[in-house]
Amino acid sequence: MRGQNYSLWSLLKHGFKNHQTWEPAWERVALKPSYDVVIVGGGGHGLATAYYLAKNHPEVGKIAVLEKGYLGGGNTARNTTIVRSNYLWDESAAIYEHSLKLWEGLTEDLNFNVMFSQRGVFNLGHTLQDMRDIERRVNANALQGIDAHVLNAQEVKEKIPQLDCSRSRRFPVLGASWQPRAGIAHHDAVARGFARAASRLGVDLIEGCEVTGMDIQGGKIRGLQTNLGAVRTDRVGCVAAGHSSVLATMAGLRMPLESHPLQAFVSESMQRVIDTVIMSNAVHGYLSQSDKGELVIGAGIDSYVGYGQRGSPHVIEHTAAAIIELFPQFSRVRMNRQWGGIVDVTPDACPIISKTAVQGLFFNCGWGTGGFKATPGSGHVFADMLAKGEPNQLAKAFAVDRFLTGHLIDEHGAAGVAH
Repeated sequence: MRGQNYSLWSLLKHGFKNHQTWEPAWERVALKPSYDVVIVGGGGHGLATAYYLAKNHPEVGKIAVLEKGYLGGGNTARNTTIVRSNYLWDESAAIYEHSLKLWEGLTEDLNFNVMFSQRGVFNLGHTLQDMRDIERRVNANALQGIDAHVLNAQEVKEKIPQLDCSRSRRFPVLGASWQPRAGIAHHDAVARGFARAASRLGVDLIEGCEVTGMDIQGGKIRGLQTNLGAVRTDRVGCVAAGHSSVLATMAGLRMPLESHPLQAFVSESMQRVIDTVIMSNAVHGYLSQSDKGELVIGAGIDSYVGYGQRGSPHVIEHTAAAIIELFPQFSRVRMNRQWGGIVDVTPDACPIISKTAVQGLFFNCGWGTGGFKATPGSGHVFADMLAKGEPNQLAKAFAVDRFLTGHLIDEHGAAGVAH
């Protein structure tokens, strides 16, 4: 726990004292009147940005993370925790592979167990066109140095015995792509690990602090208005996921984003029956099994735009039907709980990692349904941008001006369902 060994007696001792003597994971501090860099958004990406900025660029000075709710309480707490890098185009595959490599050493780097489990991810193919697309993506991954394999139906059945691969199904399984290094991690552990590591490097983590306005003078950012008071700063990084367009409006900017509700749900706990991640674009559903034995099931985004974090019965019904199509034996499993998150989607299903027309104001947003898997990689490259004022090689392709020049990166196919 927190990188230390605790005896049973030590745990009991802290328990009898209501854990008041327990070392806090991060330091609670009051908002200071000025900072050298302010990061708006205390989810996984914002906390990762703060950590890598403090670790790799100590010359930037004093850093703060402002979170209107609690740390890791937004989309980080409202996702299905899938990690993979098998994207089609070089630009997006490179940044997700960079992230996956960071995932592979993240527990050791943070000295905090993020419960990263490399159990593999399968993307099922149900039609000849699905299989052509799978072969194209796997071949692209091979050229990119990313692990990926094409499997036929028999090979899929051997690796996932519970999957119904019979030819009589409405959507028969013809094969799949398989990335063995992919997997899942624990969302709360990721947020807490980055928060603790950033705090120990001197970053101020301010919860319950909502940004209400921006002070812009002469085309430069001069500070922020918050519900806890004004903050002076000349460098701001906005990492607020579904609410990024709201922050952009405060600066007089318009981002090419749409915010949509994204739903998922978990079943009652049961004996382990699934030891990997299975996804299907055709039936529009995907699942894995948590350490507690729950089936973690994801859906696609709702078609309407909005900031709701609640479910839509028709989406839940459609997704449950999709999973039963793949696993008929789950038809009597009861749903335990459901939740929704807010995802910001760009026209090409790729993120925006960019400086803006306002000097000193930067945005990292538009990750859509793939934000969690990018957490360490996103924070790493955005920290570099905040420190140097310019994007590094991995982030260059994701500048916001690509929507004016037409240099889009269309990842709608590889982005898949909602993961």
